[in-house]
Amino acid sequence: MPTLIPQPTRITAAGKKAKLIDEYIGRINSKTSALSVAHMRSPQGWQEPGQAPEFDEFTIVLKGTLRVQHESGSLDVAAEPSTSPSACPPSPWKPSTATPEWK
Repeated sequence: MPTLIPQPTRITAAGKKAKLIDEYIGRINSKTSALSVAHMRSPQGWQEPGQAPEFDEFTIVLKGTLRVQHESGSLDVAAEPSTSPSACPPSPWKPSTATPEWK
């Protein structure tokens, strides 16, 4: 049966500089551990500690550029053209904001 998720939960982000995370589906808002769906907004210069998520994580860049550092190097993911990095367990990665605004 479908479940209505009335609103996201605002989560305090780890990392340097403040980042806004509004989780729609995930461990906090819907008690879902296999998947995370969230809207994140971060300022230029934001960095997150390296991580190896226990769930599949997919990112859609709406504005700006996201830099993803991984074991083999790094890649920049720009909002235009629309591309998306994904990190599946146990692949470690470290995201950061490469341009003035990333949404």
